[in-house]
Amino acid sequence: MTAQEEEAALTEPVRSERRGAVALLTLSRPDVLNALDAAMLESLGARLRELSGEPGVRALVVTGEGRAFCAGADVQAMSRLRPLEAEAFSRLGHRSLGALEDLPVPSVAAVNGFALGGGCELALACDFVYASTRARFGQPEVKLGLIPGFGGTTRLVRRVGLAWAKELVLSGEPIPAELAREIGLVNRIFEPEALLPKALEAAEVIAARGPVAVRVAKRILQEGQDADVRVAHALEQQAFGTVFASRDREEGMAAFLAKRDPEFSGS
Repeated sequence: MTAQEEEAALTEPVRSERRGAVALLTLSRPDVLNALDAAMLESLGARLRELSGEPGVRALVVTGEGRAFCAGADVQAMSRLRPLEAEAFSRLGHRSLGALEDLPVPSVAAVNGFALGGGCELALACDFVYASTRARFGQPEVKLGLIPGFGGTTRLVRRVGLAWAKELVLSGEPIPAELAREIGLVNRIFEPEALLPKALEAAEVIAARGPVAVRVAKRILQEGQDADVRVAHALEQQAFGTVFASRDREEGMAAFLAKRDPEFSGS
């Protein structure tokens, strides 16, 4: 990377770096608590497109710089929007967060602080959430006379159930990490200094598994959650047969029988 490229990378609102087979995306607007404006959403989408084309990436961690994960959409920028512009902004948010949800490799949100509004929606677009003891989650849009616009009315219901989603969205009140874990929004909680290492460790564990199997399992889990159970079972049966055609399956089973560690190729 040239000096100019390094300088450009440092000024990107979303930084991307590699830790072996794990990619780390960091929201980098700490002066505004990593608020999501159009430029940050475009940058997030661009980083995800790059990662989806990198065969060596097998897991992703998303975090925020400074004391917030993401405090939500940029209110100052939104205050100038007209209705059609607001709808376009919502579509942009859905595209970027949808690209995160649809990323073939699993993603872990490392929520280091505030995850409010669009920040909570960003965490929900990840496959699972690790949180700092300092983290707070919420959908405070109604306090501004707004509603969630980046998937909060849909992904939140799927994560925590309708009643809790209604309480969070309709009250606009944030909740601490402990309660977020109790209702299923958060998987695990760590002290602030341990959060990112633990999230990266979880991603490394996933990255060491059979890439084809992980990719297919993520897709079937997502497709099956909204399908009739009989359709979901059929999807699983078909996918189970599909992975038997992979080299990874051959290597994984051979390694198990030989009592050695597998060397997966991702094919």
